[in-house]
Amino acid sequence: MSAAPRQTASFLMQRFREVGLEPDKRRGQNFLIDLNLLEILAMEAGITDRDVVLEVGTGLGSLTALMAERAAAVVTVEIDKHLQQLASEVLDGFDNVTMLRHDALKNKNHLHPAIIETVQAKLAEEPGRQLKLAANLPYCIATPIISNLLSTPFVPVSMTVTIQKELGDRIVAKPHTKDYSALSIWIQAQCDARILRTLPPQVFWPRPKVDSVIVQIVPNMERREQIPDLEFFHTFVRSMFFHRRKFLRSVLVAAMKGQLTKPQVDAVLEAQELGPTARAEELDVDRMLSLCEAVRQTLAKNATS
Repeated sequence: MSAAPRQTASFLMQRFREVGLEPDKRRGQNFLIDLNLLEILAMEAGITDRDVVLEVGTGLGSLTALMAERAAAVVTVEIDKHLQQLASEVLDGFDNVTMLRHDALKNKNHLHPAIIETVQAKLAEEPGRQLKLAANLPYCIATPIISNLLSTPFVPVSMTVTIQKELGDRIVAKPHTKDYSALSIWIQAQCDARILRTLPPQVFWPRPKVDSVIVQIVPNMERREQIPDLEFFHTFVRSMFFHRRKFLRSVLVAAMKGQLTKPQVDAVLEAQELGPTARAEELDVDRMLSLCEAVRQTLAKNATS
């Protein structure tokens, strides 16, 4: 059973008219209507019968159905009760699909507990199961979904998602570019990320005003394990980009106010060979990791002295 061939613009318009609904722009409801691209997204995710797939944004269930044909289990999350009802009609024949109606986020830094509990339960059903994120992510929550999944107890082996092109550019950006950000460093420090395909607005309904991309992010466990304190690193990197155009010294002094003295900040920067005009956007991933660890160790020494 596959619902994918039905998800065309005319089909979606008809279904929405039948139930008296319109897509909710506030929730980033832009449905992928190019049937080939739906297939490509499912194919690029590399779903097998040992995978538990997490999908955020069930929509009408077309991509869900494609993935359910290949996966051990699919956990799909939809905040809109009307869309979930429509999707349930499409997915009724799949006994390996669990539908959740929740906001996917508990808050901007954490996934909803029901998602974590359900995914953990599905992973535990059989030995050797692994998690993959595959979804046409709503634009409004794409960043925290991707970022927060890297802080869960069950880091996915891959994330293959459609997102706004601007976000995709930030994920793969290099130092000294306008798109380079805390998110770039957070992801690149522990993952391999690449843009697979650029999608024009016309492959969605309703059409967004911007291009989108299919991006694939593959966590590198060896790299992750070399970061002594992931939570500290995450917080540290974000604080370094609060004022990206300011000199790094000023940003670090402000971020560590009450924890490190100005002489201590200067000593850390000098040891890292970072001069008075250095800025966060100039540091590559390795240098940011090194700076973060130097700060963390200095804080630890202060705590024990």
